[in-house]
Amino acid sequence: MSSLTGAQFEREAGRTGYGEQDPPAPWIGIDWRAHQRWVQVQGEPINVIEIGSGEPVLFIHGLGGSWQNWLEQLPVLAHGRRAIAFDLPGFGSSPMPTEQISISAYAKTVAALMDALQIPAAEIVGNSMGGEITLELALAHPERVKRMALVSPAGISTRAVAERLSLIRAVYPPAYAVSRWIGENADELVRRPRIRAALMKAVAARPRKIAPEFAAEQVRGVGKPGFLPALEAIVSHSATLRDRLQQIDCPTLILWGDEDPVVPVRDVDVFVEAIRGARKVVWKGIGHVAMFERGAEFNALLDEFLQTA
Repeated sequence: MSSLTGAQFEREAGRTGYGEQDPPAPWIGIDWRAHQRWVQVQGEPINVIEIGSGEPVLFIHGLGGSWQNWLEQLPVLAHGRRAIAFDLPGFGSSPMPTEQISISAYAKTVAALMDALQIPAAEIVGNSMGGEITLELALAHPERVKRMALVSPAGISTRAVAERLSLIRAVYPPAYAVSRWIGENADELVRRPRIRAALMKAVAARPRKIAPEFAAEQVRGVGKPGFLPALEAIVSHSATLRDRLQQIDCPTLILWGDEDPVVPVRDVDVFVEAIRGARKVVWKGIGHVAMFERGAEFNALLDEFLQTA
């Protein structure tokens, strides 16, 4: 698990993850160790964060992410809800799974985690690969998903990645070593504005607006062993996902940034046209991780969606 604690960040100015002039971020000052536990899922440990009580809402991070992707959301959504985030196997602090990584296997892991937490069904929020996993969960286990909010979900535009997979595999060993070093030195690197902006530019449209202490928690998640097999899993799963989307029958919110550098915003219309009743929201000037760049507005939108009858 990350070493972050409330005291660690109180020495900073208390800035948020989405702008240095905003009030203190809701996650600042929380000792997250008090909300962390290891849960045995299919015989393997999963790093889980849980805060609040009430109806469960489950957050699933994307490729290269970790539970900290939802730092801005967890303490806010925990008011009246049981907010849960976790590290997928091979990411964050969760070890690599013994089973081969695939999107369907990850969906099974989520369902098994829900069983371990005694959650028959939940509202699910997923970003990027986490959105694709949420879609697969809704397809394979529709009874487990009450409603879902997808932030720039993967699963449609993967042709360019598929065409470069051979090259990606070839350069992966040194790239992985560099990524591990970056993750291990996150705290120092993000305190340099140009380096922080360069690192966050991979997912954010306005990387300079992301505060260093928040960026550190995101950068710390890179360089994990699940990255390449999960990328290959996204490409493989995407080959059949589009044709299955019409089977989904639960309230769905799809949020995208019009400057998403990872997954093209045009994909939002594919999802909206295929999923009956899906609601589309596109934010201007936002990248791949809307919850990073406009955290307060994201929380308000998500809260409103989750309360919709």
